[in-house]
Amino acid sequence: MQIESLKVFCDLAETESFTKAAQINGVTQSAVSQQISSLERQFKSLLIERSKKRFRLTREGEVLYQYSKQIIATYEALHHRLQELKDIISGTIRVSTIYSIGLHDLPPYIKHFMKTYPTVTVQVDYRHADQVYEDVLGNVVDLGLVAYPSRDSKLEIVPLRKTPMVVICAPDHPLAKSKTLKLRALEGEKFVGFRPDIPTRKALDRVMREHGVTVRYVMEFDNIETVKRAVEIGAGISVVPQTTVTQEVNNRTLVAIPLEEGRIERPIAAILKKNKVLSPAMKHFLALLKEDLATA
Repeated sequence: MQIESLKVFCDLAETESFTKAAQINGVTQSAVSQQISSLERQFKSLLIERSKKRFRLTREGEVLYQYSKQIIATYEALHHRLQELKDIISGTIRVSTIYSIGLHDLPPYIKHFMKTYPTVTVQVDYRHADQVYEDVLGNVVDLGLVAYPSRDSKLEIVPLRKTPMVVICAPDHPLAKSKTLKLRALEGEKFVGFRPDIPTRKALDRVMREHGVTVRYVMEFDNIETVKRAVEIGAGISVVPQTTVTQEVNNRTLVAIPLEEGRIERPIAAILKKNKVLSPAMKHFLALLKEDLATA
């Protein structure tokens, strides 16, 4: 029996998916099935109740899962400790991030990190917020990057920074000449926003309600890029993280206007599965993410 087989079994138990377990471990679904069958033969026990309708571990499978988690954690801690003793920073870091962070906040950090640690590979997947949480909880990735992080007993949240939100509009919009705006100036305006289920949209709607402001949503999208494109063509205004419109403001395709009511800020955080053993590369990557963007 090998550590790899126990890891595959744990990944399968946590994701409840042969497809995801195969993806995490870089093998085929057939290979996952074969390793599970091998474990069942070795322990002379049925580990998984196989059914098309549901996935469930047997009592023996639950016991093996609990002990396997401890074995894998101990093995990973040993491996990482030996790397630290040898001052080795290498390996692969898997990151799942929402689009706005991945496209606009993350790139300078990855560039800085790869220059400092050229033997480390950083793999980035661009996902919707709910998928980022699924990826982290399912061990598909090492860490996730989200805005307005949600509390979960199975997750560790590492606050990174807060980015100011700004009003954006097309250059020929009547608000474009304003140097600052009060939230009440947005009353009744045509508004391009995120879908109602996206955390940034929920937070912005809450702020609007608190200030008694109502806007007219004319378009709703699931990512920042389509929001910006709609505002550029004059479909309406929007409120977005300042870091996401730097290029458009420089190119003068959008105007960004600060809000007067104190800065409305969007919190960004890294999320990790609780009690996850961090490799030396992961520790250094997280430390870099905590640094101010201007120094990265």
